[in-house]
Amino acid sequence: MTTHFYTATSLDGFIATADHSLDWLLTQDIDLDGPMAYPAFVEGIGALAMGASTYEWVMAHENGAWTYTQPTWVFTHRDLAPPASGDVRFTQADVREVHAEMAAAAEGKDLWIVGGGDLAGQFADAGLLDEVWLQYAPVTLGAGAPVLPRRLELDLIDTARNRAFLCGRYRVLR
Repeated sequence: MTTHFYTATSLDGFIATADHSLDWLLTQDIDLDGPMAYPAFVEGIGALAMGASTYEWVMAHENGAWTYTQPTWVFTHRDLAPPASGDVRFTQADVREVHAEMAAAAEGKDLWIVGGGDLAGQFADAGLLDEVWLQYAPVTLGAGAPVLPRRLELDLIDTARNRAFLCGRYRVLR
């Protein structure tokens, strides 16, 4: 089982705008059947963790529908409405505790830290993040939520081009 932080980033290192929008990403050209694309990646995922801002953006842009089939832990200090269907668990617990719960629920599949560079960083700080997958979009945002707001040492293990995206897969060095 591997714990991944799989995300897209602007060339200047932001995963969302200052107001937590991902709209900039939706205008980019990517081949969903191409290298390092989302559909093939998510097939191997058994459980997810995401931050509250990512959860709110997904819910707003999916009109309240939950599109993930995997159990999902949402880290939040706010009261958020659950989706009408889907296995979503709101938590304020330590990432170590949640990681153990995710691993049990994933039934041998990998884990995905969906959104929030700070959340991914918390998993890395606890020694629980194994890989970082970055899809670099040909856009700059100037400000926003940074990919990983802490120092990490990474080893580049794979690269690809997927239409407009430069894709890199890194192993987290401990």
